[in-house]
Amino acid sequence: MPDDAFASVQYLNLDPGYYVREDIWQRERREIFARTWQFMGPASSVAEPGRYLAIDIAGTPVFALRGRDGVLRGFRNVCRHRGAKLLADGTGSCGLVVCPYHKWSFADTGRLVQAPWYGRDPAIVPEDWPLEPVYLSEWRGLLFAALDPVQDLLSQLGALPAELSGEPMESYVATDSATVSFDANWKVYTDNFVEGYHIPGTHPSFFAAIDFEAFETTAHDGFVRMTAPPREGLFYRGKWLWMWPNWTLSLFEGGMNVSRINPTSVHRTDQHYSFFFADTSEGGARARARSVEGTLAVVREDYQVCVETHGNYVAGAYTPGPLSGRHEKGVRYFQERVAAALAG
Repeated sequence: MPDDAFASVQYLNLDPGYYVREDIWQRERREIFARTWQFMGPASSVAEPGRYLAIDIAGTPVFALRGRDGVLRGFRNVCRHRGAKLLADGTGSCGLVVCPYHKWSFADTGRLVQAPWYGRDPAIVPEDWPLEPVYLSEWRGLLFAALDPVQDLLSQLGALPAELSGEPMESYVATDSATVSFDANWKVYTDNFVEGYHIPGTHPSFFAAIDFEAFETTAHDGFVRMTAPPREGLFYRGKWLWMWPNWTLSLFEGGMNVSRINPTSVHRTDQHYSFFFADTSEGGARARARSVEGTLAVVREDYQVCVETHGNYVAGAYTPGPLSGRHEKGVRYFQERVAAALAG
């Protein structure tokens, strides 16, 4: 619920079963990840004909491909023959999409072009076996995909467009990317991201670089905002955003990073980062590297405590504790949306 709906009532953390049960994870795949828009990466990565971007959505591989006709299309990254993966994750160029397993090939429209050595008894009918489509949508230079969305992208974004209306996002250029992985449930990390309560204990250098007493967390339609006045020398601008269900946006001076928190199992998570900057000159390389390296250093500090917390959930060593009304409004907002999604 939005921040102004929070009352002076004590709420408890989600039951640890939500984080460690295989049946819950499978429900999340169906009810959350298959039905929401997922950040893929910079739209610029598929700007030219023949360019593709392939990602994993909670175990389901998909890709976006710019056709020779200029149209951007999305497909499941799965061959219609025996289910092999067609394209490696990441970006690249291709004409035909050729399966590495049995060499079936597909056009950039998804149409089956050839099934070599298949035989003619019976013959394959290409029109019967196109690639399965997925939905694509762009917003302010960011590309999103959805398997079976329950709403359009702007509806899912809620109040975020207004929040970022003054940010010159289109002037930022994608320069760097990184993927980092850790052995914990995706919700353990998300709980951690949407609150600043852990900063004094987990990020001592970061703590020294902000006015923590002025740290504020508020929940809004579709996102959580965290702000804190930065002290001199901090590469962040003092504003961090998390969006339902699993992506983040943090602001630098002259740029931003965007990440997607992607579970690969109930016990493991990948976090995929894209970094964008206004200044892409050689002279700005040091400042860009500082922002990239600083971001990854901070999140790696988070991973250790998340792995240990997840281990305690798996062991049955934890019973739900209280959430801070001051610092953990974002945690409550996220957990309530997860519970509502899983309840149907």
